[in-house]
Amino acid sequence: MLNIALLGSGRMAHVYGPKINAHPQMNLAAIFNPRLSSAQKAAAQYGGRAEDSLDDLLSAPDIDAVVIATPTNTHLEYIAACAKAGKPIYCEKPLDLNLERVDHCLDMLATHRVPFMLGFNRRFDPDVAALKKAVDAGDIGALTFLMSWSREPAPPPIQYVRQSGGYFVDGTIHDIDLMCWITNENPSEVFAAGSCLFDPEIGAEGDFDATMTTLKMPSGCIVHVNNSRKCAYGFDQRIEAFGRDGMLQTQNHRDQNLIRSTKDLTQAKAPLKHFFLERYDASFGHALDAFHQAIMAGAAPSPSASDGRNALAIALACTHSAKTGETVKPDYI
Repeated sequence: MLNIALLGSGRMAHVYGPKINAHPQMNLAAIFNPRLSSAQKAAAQYGGRAEDSLDDLLSAPDIDAVVIATPTNTHLEYIAACAKAGKPIYCEKPLDLNLERVDHCLDMLATHRVPFMLGFNRRFDPDVAALKKAVDAGDIGALTFLMSWSREPAPPPIQYVRQSGGYFVDGTIHDIDLMCWITNENPSEVFAAGSCLFDPEIGAEGDFDATMTTLKMPSGCIVHVNNSRKCAYGFDQRIEAFGRDGMLQTQNHRDQNLIRSTKDLTQAKAPLKHFFLERYDASFGHALDAFHQAIMAGAAPSPSASDGRNALAIALACTHSAKTGETVKPDYI
């Protein structure tokens, strides 16, 4: 049994709180927020004690590991404190929005060696994991194309956009991580294009709400990702792997997949799952379980901090490409 301290009491903390409680070998021991009233409100919902002192929390003997679900600009501060306290860490993505700061974080984690896992939860979606397993098994031969569609139902509030680091770092980074994970490669170069077609306020911030990205892998496999912050029919999430010997596809999720045929209607299905909280609900629990298993086995959790660093480097290269029209080589270590 791992006693978990949950850092944060915002949206993502409300995702992880129930998942920690649902895990048979995890116990939500404490919830931290510098604003004690917010921690108390979350603790009343999910259990555990409320804490507003990080030093007191990390020195408590009953805390075995930490889940960081706080705003991105606090991640590195909390990672450093938890690592120095010797606590295993699960942290929401991204590590940070700045490569230099991330490199300092990697150096710190190399000095204070604790299990660390970055929350690229979509790796743990059952459909995506099955596609990855089939690719690795050679079911479709060598990959030629790998394609991802990731379209959101509606743009986020403009305040969120201003703090997000841009669409490639905020949204496309999920697809980037999956594409690199599935291919077992990082792109040698990227080319991306972006437009603002739905929300003029996003364009006024210098960001995009519709993007297309091409990643060229060292093996020759070509990766395509398209993202949209607006999708009239729901949360569109699909992956297609095309190989020399066949093709693999993941499909969109719905509340039910019944097809009706009548004299007035040939086919009808329920609408798509509304957003990532519904579509990828199971993946958060699977990710926490992988974190637990790694700690129990004394193994290195995955995705790692280095995976997060690579994904950020690629996302920043995509941003530069979309703004300049240039093909860009990511800034790897």
